[in-house]
Amino acid sequence: MPRGRLTAADVVRAGAELADEIGYQDLAMGALAQRLGVRAPSLYKHVDGLDDLRRRIAVLAMTELGEVVRAAIQGRAGTDALASFARAFGAYITAHPGRYTATIGAEVSGPGDELYDASARVLESMAAILRGYGVEEDEMVHALRTLRCLFHGYAALHTANGFQWSGDTDESFDWMIGFVDRGLRVRPPGPEGVQDRR
Repeated sequence: MPRGRLTAADVVRAGAELADEIGYQDLAMGALAQRLGVRAPSLYKHVDGLDDLRRRIAVLAMTELGEVVRAAIQGRAGTDALASFARAFGAYITAHPGRYTATIGAEVSGPGDELYDASARVLESMAAILRGYGVEEDEMVHALRTLRCLFHGYAALHTANGFQWSGDTDESFDWMIGFVDRGLRVRPPGPEGVQDRR
């Protein structure tokens, strides 16, 4: 790519691709400059160092993830929406492990922050699924965290070849979806001990 045509978006996308290939922790400005065919100082015209690059990669990843999961659940509800979301979420992590890692622990300041807004779009897709199961707003944060832990954990372990015991991993995935679906349909006792069976 000609140096004169290099943009901040080019630098961030190349950084995301490099992180996917070599691992997020090994991402460095020197390696990125080599990939782009420029000297490392040239990158500082577009990003304010490695920390800024990593944050921009996190924004890119969350934006992409939001688009992927929103498309996956469009027109779906219940178990179908839950399973479609989980498959899309897992497929994104598997395809882009480096850039997804950039999103973990990245701090947000609130509405108007690009990362906050991109993350909110992903969470809204998840919340739409959960509302379909009757999850109330006062429980939503707990339900969102539970789903993210489950689907993130499964995808991360699968990507890292963490499932080496016998058994089909796709069958395990389907079992997990069924387990979550049943749990959401038969809610645990509320604070007054009344069983919610919406």
